[in-house]
Amino acid sequence: MTARTAAIRGARARTDALFSLLDPAALYDRPVPERHRLIFYLGHVEAFDWNLFSQRALSKSAFHPSFDKLFAFGIDPEPGRAPADQPSDWPRENEVREYAARVRRELDAELDRLPEQLLHVAVEHRLMHAETLAYLFHNLPYEKKRGPVPIPGEARPVANDFVEIPEGSVTLGRPRNNGFGWDNEFDVHTVEVPAFRISRFKITNGEYLDYVRSGAPGPHFWVRRGDAWNLSAMFGEIPLPLDWPVYVTHSQASAYARFRGAELPTEAQFHRAAVGASPVNAAFEHWDPISAAAGPPSALGVSQLIGNGWEWTSTVFAPFAGFEPFPFYPGYSADFFDGRHFVMKGASPRTAECFLRSSFRNWFRPDYPYVYAGFRLVQNR
Repeated sequence: MTARTAAIRGARARTDALFSLLDPAALYDRPVPERHRLIFYLGHVEAFDWNLFSQRALSKSAFHPSFDKLFAFGIDPEPGRAPADQPSDWPRENEVREYAARVRRELDAELDRLPEQLLHVAVEHRLMHAETLAYLFHNLPYEKKRGPVPIPGEARPVANDFVEIPEGSVTLGRPRNNGFGWDNEFDVHTVEVPAFRISRFKITNGEYLDYVRSGAPGPHFWVRRGDAWNLSAMFGEIPLPLDWPVYVTHSQASAYARFRGAELPTEAQFHRAAVGASPVNAAFEHWDPISAAAGPPSALGVSQLIGNGWEWTSTVFAPFAGFEPFPFYPGYSADFFDGRHFVMKGASPRTAECFLRSSFRNWFRPDYPYVYAGFRLVQNR
């Protein structure tokens, strides 16, 4: 098996395994109101590959043009403007699976002809959806999915002090012609970062609980049971693990930072603190977080800057100097340079290994509560 065959088959295995967790009836559910029904994603990862390769590399004629169009694009609606389609508006599961199987047969016969860059796009796009599907499935009722019983965390919080980070320069982005990167990762450039202080660990559920007790609302993944809080883990509900990082929206993270008299780090500050960081609970290692204090720190003493939850920054998602959109996917980044999305760095437990490169940038709306994203605090001098 060639390396390119192994890469695309490995990515397919990830999404196939996720769909195998579901009660088949759940395919027509919409667990997140702002997103498509799950049946869309069963067809989308295949339609994306077909549209990309057939139009840009192989000049193959469409065999199911209506599905090519139906499953072409996801959605990112404004909050409160959820789609209104019904299950009956979508094709049956067997039709979608037959379409997917034919796409794979047609493309597998041509893998050696595919440009390397387009193959990377297809593989990483699918692995992005392996994470997207995880948080979509997270919002399904437990009886509609099968998986391991969650292991509770500690009932005691982590002592979270601040680490002094000396001034220094950081490299953002990546050089062209030196491996694959998405369009927003270019061009490479250097930024000088003044000295600052940053919390050693991601903010934990235990720390955030004090904020909630002061009157703030509980995060999306928390469940109130009488006078106590539980956590909605992927495959079951458990007592709130006080040592796990809290997953919140950017707006909630920013409000907490103000509550503590601090700020969220910039993208450049994150990079400065992450020098020498190693992955912890990433690349599909676990379904849920682990203790915020687990694993080795970065060279400057800051823990878990890669893994166990993405980290919100205060940086608005925008192009680097020299940005050029992919001609075959012009809207991948540019459609979100709208001042309403914020950069996330690091990785979550469900982030594929290829995205652990330091140049990779993730982004979301500030009030989108479903992603596996936490944060830490900075104090600027």
